[in-house]
Amino acid sequence: MTSLPDVPLSVLDLSPVSEGKGVGEALRNTLDLARNAERLGYHRYWLAEHHNMPGIASSATAVLIGHVADATESIRVGSGGIMLPNHAPLVVAEQFGTLEAFHPGRIDLGIGRAPGTDQRTALALRGPGGLSAENFPEHLMELISYFEPDPARGVNAVTAEGNKPPVWLLGSSGFSAQLAGRLGLPFSFAHHFAAENTLPAVRLYRENFRPSEVLSEPYVMLGVQVIAAESDERAEYLAGPSGLTFLSLRRGRPIALPTPEDAAEYPYTEMDRAFLAERFGSSIVGGPETVRKGLDQLLADTDANELMITTMVHGHEDRVRSYEIVADLKR
Repeated sequence: MTSLPDVPLSVLDLSPVSEGKGVGEALRNTLDLARNAERLGYHRYWLAEHHNMPGIASSATAVLIGHVADATESIRVGSGGIMLPNHAPLVVAEQFGTLEAFHPGRIDLGIGRAPGTDQRTALALRGPGGLSAENFPEHLMELISYFEPDPARGVNAVTAEGNKPPVWLLGSSGFSAQLAGRLGLPFSFAHHFAAENTLPAVRLYRENFRPSEVLSEPYVMLGVQVIAAESDERAEYLAGPSGLTFLSLRRGRPIALPTPEDAAEYPYTEMDRAFLAERFGSSIVGGPETVRKGLDQLLADTDANELMITTMVHGHEDRVRSYEIVADLKR
């Protein structure tokens, strides 16, 4: 059974845009957090692709990965993930081959099949009659193929050949879990927003796993929302904006990350509170000992190989401090 000191900890960053701040500040905060994550010993730093959301600035994911890799020295940097139905496989191969050529041995290519946005924006990204999640396995294999030369193919991703980063599959259900297992790829599960599917998906991945040239044994990483502070009360207060942001998104009115004061004063209905309790029931929010117990329990339940921590709070200093507290728990 794994425990917190035994597993690598990593970071999932959405480059949150806080109310009253701009995209430029959000992106600069990402670079600062990445440098701090490296200092604190985090293993990898992934950026997530989302579109048409006022509170998220990581939509140009490959571009941002390049800047984060330039701003750091040793931490692995990658995508958590690139939503493949939004992109031609050739383009993704060229982008990540270029990133790997610039930063050999430091780039990860995490691939998902969700749109990462609403349907109208997905149509704008893909175009009429464009890419579809239904063809995800075929597009994935096409993408992977571009990292090796094939004279018979006729179309080649020149920057990708010989510059293949590790490929991960991301998922929030059983589909990608089974596919990752059959292909012998590492699997990252979105426990932070699909906790009800965590145990079934991890089980499916392990049951379907076939050793490959990439992995001899299954490798599971779990995304988990953690908000750590000096006390449980302070952490709960800082967690308020994340809940209000999601509530607004659910109502079709996405917003930037509000202040904790505004979140605390919002007139939640009983239905709102029940929804948020269910939606964020898997989040680990509290002081150091509460967070330690929560992470240890998650590892005991899943035997995960790695945890990827995502923290959405309004203040950048509070976000950095949360990651410091979690890093200290491994010592």
